[in-house]
Amino acid sequence: MQNRIAVAMSGGVDSSTAAWLLQQEGHDLVGVMLKMFDGALVNGSREDDRPPDGVEDARAVAGKLGIAFYVLDARAPFRSHVLDTFTSAYERGLTPNPCVVCNRYVKFGFLLQQALESGRDQVATGHYARLELDRGSGRWLLKKAAHPEKDQSYVLAGLNQEQLSRSLFPLGALSKEEVRSIAAQADLINAKKGDSQDICFIPDGDYGSFIRQYTGKSYPSGPFLDEGGAVLGAHTGIIDYTLGQRRGLGVSSTRGRLYVKEVRPQDNSVVLSCNDSLYGSTLTAADLNLIACDHLSAPVRLRAKVRYRMAEQPCTVEQTGPDTIHLAFDQPQRAITPGQAVVLYDGDTVVGGATITP
Repeated sequence: MQNRIAVAMSGGVDSSTAAWLLQQEGHDLVGVMLKMFDGALVNGSREDDRPPDGVEDARAVAGKLGIAFYVLDARAPFRSHVLDTFTSAYERGLTPNPCVVCNRYVKFGFLLQQALESGRDQVATGHYARLELDRGSGRWLLKKAAHPEKDQSYVLAGLNQEQLSRSLFPLGALSKEEVRSIAAQADLINAKKGDSQDICFIPDGDYGSFIRQYTGKSYPSGPFLDEGGAVLGAHTGIIDYTLGQRRGLGVSSTRGRLYVKEVRPQDNSVVLSCNDSLYGSTLTAADLNLIACDHLSAPVRLRAKVRYRMAEQPCTVEQTGPDTIHLAFDQPQRAITPGQAVVLYDGDTVVGGATITP
């Protein structure tokens, strides 16, 4: 059956190959690039009308496929849902995952809404994940990619049933090598193009510099403390630090290497400790989004990960409120970080995701 699909195209090999595969299946496609952020869109209302990075590659691929291609201005929703919440979280001593938020509210929120209003049925992306309809429950299940080294189900765990029912992930069963091979055989211009940065709006990884530029604020220095409250030195502003961090502290200790254990906006301090003190076995989380079920009626054995690049670990999860959970790992985990997403798995199936609370 031919579907009318909007393909989110970034100019990279993944989304381009996804578009090519869908065209081979006979679908009616349109390519859409989201203009979400550029170097000038910081600190106030200054606009920059330059095209987004990768637009020429995406346009070239769309031209080769013979499909229409549009650049959709998504700067307003990206600012409100991603940039504003990202900077606010750091100011509160949290470490958010902006990709999770962007997928939920921009790529599968704003873009999906625009696609449906323009007569499209679905949105497709180059994410490495799989979808499956559970005929018994009628629920759409989000599953890990067939090749775990490229699995991106973690950053999709905020999607709801309506979003999943309208989504397509053509690359879910493929490896990166297979995707590049398909792109090369199809003579796509970006077959050998490198992978993009995880956080598109901070390509140099300097979060503190970006936050200062975006907000126009200065963040005062304060004390580095040890676990007993003794002052070890001075930090450069709490937005420069996240749990588990070792580099850039500028503090030495006779007790060995020091790491960030806690960021305290209430008194503008940063607590440092040895590595062993970073481990914990429990967490609480809010903003729960369950995908595989409506509710966890009793404590359940699952596996969970608290960062994108880690293997999920065995745990017990109890739902404690309409959108809150308590989770206990079998083994202590390093630097469980408030603001990050915790994603729950039952085998290859994503049970749901939530945001770790302090």
